[in-house]
Amino acid sequence: MKDTVNAAASAVLALATSPENVRSMPTTRPDVIRVILADDHLVVRAGLKALLGTSKDIEVVGEATNGRDAVALVERLSPHIALLDLDMPQMDGLAATKELVARGSATRVLILTMHTEDEYLVTLLEAGAAGYLVKNAADRELADAVRAVAAGGLYVQPAASLTLAREVARRAEHADEREKYLQLSERERDVLVLVASGHSASEIGEKLFISPKTVETYKQRITEKLNLSHRPDYVQFCLRLGLLQAK
Repeated sequence: MKDTVNAAASAVLALATSPENVRSMPTTRPDVIRVILADDHLVVRAGLKALLGTSKDIEVVGEATNGRDAVALVERLSPHIALLDLDMPQMDGLAATKELVARGSATRVLILTMHTEDEYLVTLLEAGAAGYLVKNAADRELADAVRAVAAGGLYVQPAASLTLAREVARRAEHADEREKYLQLSERERDVLVLVASGHSASEIGEKLFISPKTVETYKQRITEKLNLSHRPDYVQFCLRLGLLQAK
């Protein structure tokens, strides 16, 4: 990956002596997965863009150097995926993820990090991220991770899956929550998991062949039965009961 990053960075630096804080590039290809990149290092962004550029079904439509600008870019471009570095100035990847969830954004978040520890995994998923990838694996897994998250899945690397499974098993010991879950109707369970997976009311409606208004009715019932108000609450509940499947 290092050679790819350096080559891509040289090409970018030949065109501009200093990067802009935010750059957006309109797409004319509506059939591809639209991605924005956020990382405070130009070389890293150039390398990631080069990697994704080899996939015909993925297009980078914008770049940002910090989490705050990334949130603004998502609001403006409505990409399918926000590829966010965990460690960024002004607003890090975790805070940016929480902000996007609070704003009700339909854009799904994939976190990139230099950290090999799995301590961040559950925290990020609970915050609303749909995936977590260590940068040294990006050359092998980045495109697949983007596709998995864009398709509505949850992406974690195999090594991190064990950590996730252990945490889920520990939290699944809460018998009272399991009992409450079993009291939900089948459709309410479907809506619960889809909300936790990051789908909007309209997307859930399309999957379940019901109207967005009906989806909101089911969400209200879930709120009454489980006392879950926001998407992070749904994610935490589903993780505790092992309802989210890692890919």
